[in-house]
Amino acid sequence: MRTATGLDRLVAEDFAPLHGKRIGLLCNQASVAHGYRHVLDLMLPYHRDGKFILQAVFGPQHGLFGHTQDNMIEWEGDADPRTGLTVRSLYGENRKPTPEMLEGIELFVVDIQDIGSRYYTFAWTMAHCIDACGELGIPVLVLDRPNPIDGLQVEGPMLRQGFESFVGLHPVPTRHGMTVGEIARYTRDAFYPNAELDVVMLEGWSRSDYFDDTDLPWAMPSPNMPTIETAVVYPGGCLLEATNLSEGRGTTRPFEIVGAPFLDGWKMADALNDHGLAGVAFRPIQFEPTFNKHAQKVCGGVFVHVTDRHAFEPVLAYVALLQEAVRQSGLHELPAETPQDEQFRAGSAETGLPGFAWKHPPYEYVHDRMPMDVLAGDTWLREAISEQRPLNEIRQRFLQECAEFEPVRKSCLLYPTA
Repeated sequence: MRTATGLDRLVAEDFAPLHGKRIGLLCNQASVAHGYRHVLDLMLPYHRDGKFILQAVFGPQHGLFGHTQDNMIEWEGDADPRTGLTVRSLYGENRKPTPEMLEGIELFVVDIQDIGSRYYTFAWTMAHCIDACGELGIPVLVLDRPNPIDGLQVEGPMLRQGFESFVGLHPVPTRHGMTVGEIARYTRDAFYPNAELDVVMLEGWSRSDYFDDTDLPWAMPSPNMPTIETAVVYPGGCLLEATNLSEGRGTTRPFEIVGAPFLDGWKMADALNDHGLAGVAFRPIQFEPTFNKHAQKVCGGVFVHVTDRHAFEPVLAYVALLQEAVRQSGLHELPAETPQDEQFRAGSAETGLPGFAWKHPPYEYVHDRMPMDVLAGDTWLREAISEQRPLNEIRQRFLQECAEFEPVRKSCLLYPTA
């Protein structure tokens, strides 16, 4: 069955809801319709014919067309020489649009591909836009897209009050099981009740669908999200950003490749496979990142092979991986004065560490909390990994926290669960 995104449906209507309005548009390189045509290229003829005016285009983290590689690499907006449109950056000094940025806009359109994990900043850029537009009385129209790792499975810890950040602006589980349109409804209902919001729903998508169960074209939402397989492991794999382990940046399979110069991949794979975790197998590897942590150094580690997506619990699997790294190499402390570029790019070889360490702040504009606590949304998961608490105990807490959120989640769902 053909799946149609909100953008596909708007194209089929000749963008009728936009006619006669001055439009603000949040999008990036993955905002494509069937046929791989980008939303801007589809809208430009209407703009040039005066059917509507593209007042300003807004881009999230990594830039409008995904040109910035890593976290906390800001980009500046400017006039786009190809289209002549004004492009605004929402990753830098302003992560929430200012009134000046929104001046003259009569309808704000969001077409952004989320990947199903709380850490991914695009949904929170959207939330900031809903908030800003609500304050100014500008209606928001979200063009829905699938959750690429299905809309049923929910996993991981909840974000606790006081741990809000740009990788978790509002409380949802790590793997939230919602589409971007459903997240928009949740944020509006719970936090921005004065905002006017409408969602152009998907057609032909079932909650059990992964992205490759649809006929939709895949375009990389960000530089280190090359495939659906990357998205499947990302709810767990992103936790590695809070450590001195390489998460595979600088390789061809980020987040599936994990390791460090001080790890023995064969020992790690044997120990992890002995856990008998559902839907995953760990294969020992050696690799040499071309950039980022441990660049040009041979790392031992594992490749995370997902053998059954529906059984796989990515957060639990990577918690097990982090615990094994601590067991194998010990828990060490990065010197507090270690420069940020060394922490996140050079890795432990330059800091003299023989083993695993947690990174220090800042992380995604948070300067007063450990990066792991920012990602987990609380302190308890970092403590559980450091203290080697039983995996089943950690899993039970995940289940409990997700169950407590489930009534809120269900109230925001747009598509049936069965």
